[in-house]
Amino acid sequence: MKRLTPLLMLLVSVLAIQSCCKQVQPVRETEKITRNWKFILDDQPDFKNPDFDDADWRTLNVPHDWSIEGEFSEDNPASPGGGALPGGTGWYRKSIYLDQADANKQIFIDFDGVYMNSEVYINGHLLGKRPFGYISFRYELTPWIKFGTENTIAVRVDNSQQPNSRWYSGSGIYRNVWLVKTKPLHVAHWGTYITTPHVSKEKATVNVETTIENNYPEQKNAELKTRLVDADGNSVAESTVPFLLESGIDTTLSQKLEVTTPQLWSTTTPHLYTAVSEVYVDGRLVDNYKTTVGIRSFRFDAEKGFFLNDEHLKILGVCNHHDLGCLGAAINTRALERQLEILKAMGCNSIRTSHNPPAPELLQLCDKMGFIVQDETFDMWRKRKTTYDYSQYFPDWYEKDLTDHILRDRNHASVMMWSIGNEVLEQWTDAGADTLNAQEANLLLNFQRDPSSLASGDEMSVNSMLTKKLADIVHTLDPTRPVTTGNNEPNPNNHIYKSNALDLIGYNYHESWFLDVPKNFPGKPFIVTESTSALMTRGYYRMPSDSIYKWPVRWDVPFSDPSYKCSSYDNCHAPWGSTHEDVWRMVRDNDFISGLYVWTGFDYLGEPTPYWWPARSSYFGIIDLAGFPKDIYYLYQSEWTDKDVLHLFPHWNWEPGQTIDLWAYYNNADEVELFVNGVSQGVKKKENGAMHVMWRVKFEPGTIKAVSRKDGKVVLEKEIHTAGDPTQIRLTADRNQIAADGYDLSFVTVEVLDADGNLCPNAMNQIQLKLEGDGFIAGVDNGDQTSHEPMKGSTIKAFYGKCLAIVQANENPGTLSLTASSAGLTDATIQIEIK
Repeated sequence: MKRLTPLLMLLVSVLAIQSCCKQVQPVRETEKITRNWKFILDDQPDFKNPDFDDADWRTLNVPHDWSIEGEFSEDNPASPGGGALPGGTGWYRKSIYLDQADANKQIFIDFDGVYMNSEVYINGHLLGKRPFGYISFRYELTPWIKFGTENTIAVRVDNSQQPNSRWYSGSGIYRNVWLVKTKPLHVAHWGTYITTPHVSKEKATVNVETTIENNYPEQKNAELKTRLVDADGNSVAESTVPFLLESGIDTTLSQKLEVTTPQLWSTTTPHLYTAVSEVYVDGRLVDNYKTTVGIRSFRFDAEKGFFLNDEHLKILGVCNHHDLGCLGAAINTRALERQLEILKAMGCNSIRTSHNPPAPELLQLCDKMGFIVQDETFDMWRKRKTTYDYSQYFPDWYEKDLTDHILRDRNHASVMMWSIGNEVLEQWTDAGADTLNAQEANLLLNFQRDPSSLASGDEMSVNSMLTKKLADIVHTLDPTRPVTTGNNEPNPNNHIYKSNALDLIGYNYHESWFLDVPKNFPGKPFIVTESTSALMTRGYYRMPSDSIYKWPVRWDVPFSDPSYKCSSYDNCHAPWGSTHEDVWRMVRDNDFISGLYVWTGFDYLGEPTPYWWPARSSYFGIIDLAGFPKDIYYLYQSEWTDKDVLHLFPHWNWEPGQTIDLWAYYNNADEVELFVNGVSQGVKKKENGAMHVMWRVKFEPGTIKAVSRKDGKVVLEKEIHTAGDPTQIRLTADRNQIAADGYDLSFVTVEVLDADGNLCPNAMNQIQLKLEGDGFIAGVDNGDQTSHEPMKGSTIKAFYGKCLAIVQANENPGTLSLTASSAGLTDATIQIEIK
């Protein structure tokens, strides 16, 4: 065999590299454009102009929330209900360069969310306005782009009219931004719709509908090839369909893929596939588009509840608002992931996106980690809840916003139900016809002319008609998932229920009505869309623990208590709610109840209850604002998981002779025995439906010990020691290694300890933080609902012995060194590697 000469070998190598590069050159380019935006908290009309000099503006990365950078004040227009932080109007500007080679492409900009009333400009041209602060949206830039030079994107964000939210909203471009380049013939925005109509362990059918646009000046003969690829990169099914598409037209193509022995998506094994859509014109690839796919079946049954892949599963959910504590509303994937990790360890398997479309990253993580999602769109319809809320835009925008929400999210395996509203005021009283636009008024007139078309045979009310219209929009875009609403009026005469448009009955609270659901709504499945509203301050205990505190007396009656704290025993709740144990017992013991969503998984900024100012965040969470579990977390862990649990509380630092109630949550055991300084205080077993055991003992310094046993054998032991005076600090990072990507985070728990290493449960020391290395302190928190310390600072007071520092990396590998110090305490330092 003849050997190649060195020159020929070099030529062959170069040609191979060039060929390879041509093959992998993406025909669709999606770039995250989040770095180096200019920002100012001000408002001038010339800020949109490309020649405006923004050199003295602040340079920052988005996602960004300017409100969290402000000071807490009762006087801020958002009020404590909105987090007591400032709003205002701000502008963002960014220059983008597009090469002349892009001149034959279509250029788009995608915003995942801007709060609120956004206006987007390109080179001074207004692209559009979107008032809804939680919706994702796209604009085409192509007609106004200058290729081969810089282009200016300017975004005005108006969050000045407040209050406009019942909770903390944040302000700014608080979600990610993307630049997308495609050929004129391409898969449309959110252009795939993938369903799994037939699923078994042996075989699954995957239906793919793909919408393709042709913006070439002439018709095109083309071909769509769709491959289903597993997690290992293996193609498991494939379909190709040819089509002819006229200029300026879009078409939707249907394909059916058959998968043998599919790996099914579930909450415990969330297997995912990728649908790769490739569009060819004259044999040349002109677009490639990827969609994540989970193969699963699910159904809601009126008698037996929820089934996933034909197996009965109780939905164990929490409601969560969108803020990330001291990070504010600015989305961060790692912060979301940490929240889900904490919830997963508790046994939670579902999230309700209260009360708005979530960040896309949340649903991506839920797909990946195995969470069922109730995806919610609106907190209000026409009737307002706060002075300047979305109700003023609803009549003109709800169809567009709801449509965009469903199109964006309908391919997520995790999403298994849609909620079109939460506690909308239209439940009780009917809106007048004069509140409808012309099209809706005409629809109502048609309903009134043809009452036989209604299930009830009666004239449909305006609000019932609106419910039906919203549900019809969802059903048209996605007939595979049920539609529900979170209702705090359980009466069947509720206008929402009377529409007969809901597939899934949803109750917020009102557990006394639960057992009547099968009678009141025969044949309709049921889920508790919101429950409990128990109130707790981590580390604070009010005794006697078997006394129930309903605070406030009524939702509209101001309430105060000198402590501004709520007990961490399960003995304090809002008047519309109940204890955790009482609600969960009813859900657990009735198969027809598909599951529940506890209000809430995490504390959140705004809506302080039962107190108003100086409180500025909620007391509802199972986990506090800093991400530290409250004691109730372990009740759920003992009920919702199979892992061995024994949680003894409270701490053991009290006044000598004081009567203390000691509780224990446990599972996988028959009994628990308590010892105080080695002396048994008796054996306890859960009785009469209780989910905890309790001892009432006199405090004496030393050690308490709980021992759980099953069949006489020890399962777990737990000791708590009386802590001495604070002497030192301990730092513990959730991850000691993070990525050098400018966004990754390490959450560092700061604890105040005595000389023997015991947590000092009453410590309130002021902690100073110093970071060395290429990174910064992204936020500080302690879980105190009344703290007014800046969340974007370098000092924070310990709260019942703990606080939190969030460390964020920049883009250079190296080492971060975080030191915590406090007067009278030994410093602590921890190192975090950036890779």
